[in-house]
Amino acid sequence: MSDDRRTVAAEFGEAVNMTAGELERWLATDESQSVGQKDGGGESVGHESGRRIITLLRKKKGEWTDDDYEHMNKVVGYVHRHLAQRPSGDVTSSRWRYSLMNWGHDPLK
Repeated sequence: MSDDRRTVAAEFGEAVNMTAGELERWLATDESQSVGQKDGGGESVGHESGRRIITLLRKKKGEWTDDDYEHMNKVVGYVHRHLAQRPSGDVTSSRWRYSLMNWGHDPLK
């Protein structure tokens, strides 16, 4: 594994703090499906990403493709940008938290 891939994998492991099972259960909720940018009224970008993250978490590292590493990098970027926009006050039931959780990161963990 190249150094770049190691870095991406490590950053992905830090950014995604939900297990595949936790994320799968979360994506099935109304709250999960209520947030995010929807292209053409269908599934949101974050919700689709969450499904992809579940697949990545269940794959063996040796099976990850270039496309997988590219998506991991996208997840890391999203989580870092979104964390920097934390709203004030209680975020427990916030759209901000729900959106992050669609991308595999629960800021309350």
